[in-house]
Amino acid sequence: MDLRSLRIAAHAELLSLTALFANLATVDDRTVAALVGPAHGCVYLFVVVAVLRAGPAGRATRATALIPGVGGLLAVRRLRRAAPATAVAADGKEAVRT
Repeated sequence: MDLRSLRIAAHAELLSLTALFANLATVDDRTVAALVGPAHGCVYLFVVVAVLRAGPAGRATRATALIPGVGGLLAVRRLRRAAPATAVAADGKEAVRT
């Protein structure tokens, strides 16, 4: 799995948790909670499993992914820092990542 899809899922997790808290703080509509709650749970589990499968992630990165809301974003940041500074492009030439 690439970091881009993990980053998108981490943002979706944060957005869904924010929606749940906003609903709780304002109208506390059970329908919103019934729709957004399971979606948040699925995205949360996706982020945790994706970080576990991300390759050479350390214990701290795996533990960071377990934090609801921001854990996925923090794990993406740690994985990006741990990635090598160069990558091989499709044509075989070495390209420096920015």
